[in-house]
Amino acid sequence: MVTTTMNKNITLILDFDSTFIEGESLDLLAEIALEGKRNKMEVLAEVRRLTREGMEGNMSYVEVLEKRLGLFHAHKHHIAILVANLKQSVTPSIIRHTAFFRKHAGQIYILSGGFREYIEPVVSDFGIAKDHILANTFTFDDKGMVTGYDTANPLAREKGKVVMLKQMHLSGDVYLIGDGYTDYEAKESHLVKAFFAFTENVWRETVIEKADRVVGSFEEVLEIVETLQCNVFT
Repeated sequence: MVTTTMNKNITLILDFDSTFIEGESLDLLAEIALEGKRNKMEVLAEVRRLTREGMEGNMSYVEVLEKRLGLFHAHKHHIAILVANLKQSVTPSIIRHTAFFRKHAGQIYILSGGFREYIEPVVSDFGIAKDHILANTFTFDDKGMVTGYDTANPLAREKGKVVMLKQMHLSGDVYLIGDGYTDYEAKESHLVKAFFAFTENVWRETVIEKADRVVGSFEEVLEIVETLQCNVFT
């Protein structure tokens, strides 16, 4: 049985899309916003293609973000629908360890290129505080339509996760769990001790080949944490 206790010198940083949740949130938002549009399937296919290219490291993160948001028009009420859907799409192994997240919320961060407006309501159910959620933020017009995103946020730029990790000044052993190329970039910067490629929801070969460990569920993450605490992890 895996551990339910984590030493205070360990910090876990999780990606959101395809890690904390089963899918890609911006793709899901596009699907909601495009409902009833005649070109829905064509546009949605392009949004998904761009997401895949970005997550596999074949296109720059900024280019992918700008192009995807330019393909559909979302409103605050679309985001509310998305939040309700995401709460039903949390990764099963994470749901199974809700108690662990709530107990150790002070040692867990969400670091995502996604958007706070829909991430915060989902992860807050697991005890994760606002200041432990590092994400982009939307900009809106006076009618509630999404007009873009805050470009001053480091996560809106290339290697934004690296910049954010530098600003966090975390001590102890930091482990990053994610499925995308931007997660690997954080490991490449030597700001975390190890990068675990999370494969419960998606298998990205270009990411897996660069990971320190491949984990198929959050149980496997906790098994590694147990090993770390026994001082046999190398």
